[in-house]
Amino acid sequence: MPVGLLMKEHRLIEKTIDVWKKELENIAASGKTNVCLLELAIDFMKTYADRCHHGKEEDILFRELKKKNLSSQLKKILAELIREHKIARETVKSLIEAKSKYSCGEKGSLDEIASSIKFIIEVYPSHIEKEDKHFFLPCMEYFDGREQEKMLEEFAQFDRTLIHEKYKLMLEGMKIMQG
Repeated sequence: MPVGLLMKEHRLIEKTIDVWKKELENIAASGKTNVCLLELAIDFMKTYADRCHHGKEEDILFRELKKKNLSSQLKKILAELIREHKIARETVKSLIEAKSKYSCGEKGSLDEIASSIKFIIEVYPSHIEKEDKHFFLPCMEYFDGREQEKMLEEFAQFDRTLIHEKYKLMLEGMKIMQG
């Protein structure tokens, strides 16, 4: 079942939320952040949580659901999830900007970092719960076994191409940095 894979990905995202919580505690206790940890956590959020996980949801599952005659409740949740994905992207973008400011010694940037982390900690668990408990399973009733199998195949292809996409973009960035 396609949602089983998405729910498995949720478990890894939840473990990362624990890292974010500890870093927020570190910021409060020390008045500074671990920039290397922050960069890794941001990369996780951009690549795994957003591009990989949300990508499969939006580019495959949600696309297929939009072809179905969903109940009004599921349509409402779908719209909420899409909006929450957009807000998550904006939050990570703000976090990246705040990290850059922090690295340059800008005052107030640590507060921006903490605020973004706090938002991630607060939003992701309820977003995941909404998908796991109120959206994914009811949505599968709209697909027959063949359609579900096709989505699983698309998920696998999506994952196979993702790493190539990431490192192609990284190479382009390195070339830009060299001038």
